[in-house]
Amino acid sequence: MKRTVIVLAAMTIAFALLPSTAAAFDSGSTGADGDFNPQQNTEVVLPPNGILNYRSVNIPLGVTVTFKRNATNTPVTLLVGGDAVITGTINLNGQSAPATGDDNPLDDGLPGKGGPGGFDGGFGGLTAGTGHGSNGLGPGGGGGAEPTSNLDGPLYGSGGGAGHATTGHNGLTRTGAAGWGAGGPAYGSDLLLPLIGGSGGGGGSGGGWQCGGGGGGGGALLIAATGTVTVSGSITAGGGNPGPAKTPGGAGSGGAIRVVATTITDRGIISADGGTIPHSGPGMGSQGRIRLEAENLVGIGTTSPTFTFGLPGSLFVTGQPALRFATVAGIPVPASPTGFGDVTIPTTTANPVTLTLATSGIPIGSTVKVSVIPRYGAPVTVDSPPTAGSPDNATTSVSVDIPFGNNVLSAQTTYTVVAATGDALSRFAQGERVEKVTLTSTFGQGNKTTLHTVTGKRFDVDPALLALAAISQ
Repeated sequence: MKRTVIVLAAMTIAFALLPSTAAAFDSGSTGADGDFNPQQNTEVVLPPNGILNYRSVNIPLGVTVTFKRNATNTPVTLLVGGDAVITGTINLNGQSAPATGDDNPLDDGLPGKGGPGGFDGGFGGLTAGTGHGSNGLGPGGGGGAEPTSNLDGPLYGSGGGAGHATTGHNGLTRTGAAGWGAGGPAYGSDLLLPLIGGSGGGGGSGGGWQCGGGGGGGGALLIAATGTVTVSGSITAGGGNPGPAKTPGGAGSGGAIRVVATTITDRGIISADGGTIPHSGPGMGSQGRIRLEAENLVGIGTTSPTFTFGLPGSLFVTGQPALRFATVAGIPVPASPTGFGDVTIPTTTANPVTLTLATSGIPIGSTVKVSVIPRYGAPVTVDSPPTAGSPDNATTSVSVDIPFGNNVLSAQTTYTVVAATGDALSRFAQGERVEKVTLTSTFGQGNKTTLHTVTGKRFDVDPALLALAAISQ
């Protein structure tokens, strides 16, 4: 009996994001992976944390480098002790959904996969049954189309485009009526802290039509070199397109590319464009983000979208609050769960099952709302007792019945922030002081942060925005 466990990914909370004051930027590379100098098209297998430590990088003309997604689909991080020269191509594009109606029903409705660090598109609805398209994955996933009908019969729509830097485009129906998938929301920060890839487009609706899946989101890449990064070739993290179909899915959004070095020489192409669709407009994916940080910027090549620039800053965010499932029925949860069958409970295990949760960076005495979401049937939600321990390491547990089959676990906690933090967060709440923060993580929807103001208003923001405020308890 397989149980799917979801762990709240690291929330993005930082105490400071200040530019380096050193004479030269230091990537921190250990050089353990040696010199990277591929002479032919190469797919690099990512380690579990997605971080590669090179002495130098040289990708020659005519060579394309791609990366194999690891189990947790982390972003790609290249730490370089010396220089990085990119004359060839680094490709982190999201995949396009396969075509439908090509005499191969097995690929109808399949989505495109996201690039490394990006998110997959949503499945297209079945041509028999409900026909609903599923939402694209990721914080900006496009909405799946829903079949509707009028006096003339059923109406089927295309999926919504994924959001990222901006909101994705809504889909459309063949008759212009309701039933399209909504465009996904915007998320993230121009600082690209943390590094979040593009989201997947929503699936098209089926019923009597050949339906298509959504395109995958572009990947996420950080290149940090102590010396010079020279780009005369190309770095791409584009969103995938929906496959040709009578009711197509939405396009994936562009990914995230961040380059940090003492000197950046850019005379090539850096792109993180959203996916497109044949009729242009409805269902298109948002562009992603490009960030360049250097003490010296020599030349400006072609970037799409336009890059933002700053002095070299922190590569990673530390000290962030975290909420995770520690054990399920006494079975340890993997440190880096995938969200797919991470824990299998023996069929002999009786309900109720004990779920143990651990928190860090969250005030002790907080309660956690735990939801068990079965593949079929209504969710079951219970509240935990207050957490006990220390702010850096607290635990709590709940007992809950888990239905037979595949289930998703979701966790949510709300805590109060100090006044200074509430004032710092007011820029994301229309100028109002924030009183409380809610952290939520649910599989397929990414992480969500809700700000609660002193007047009771609520603002849903991406966790990345919290990197701009100091959170202290």
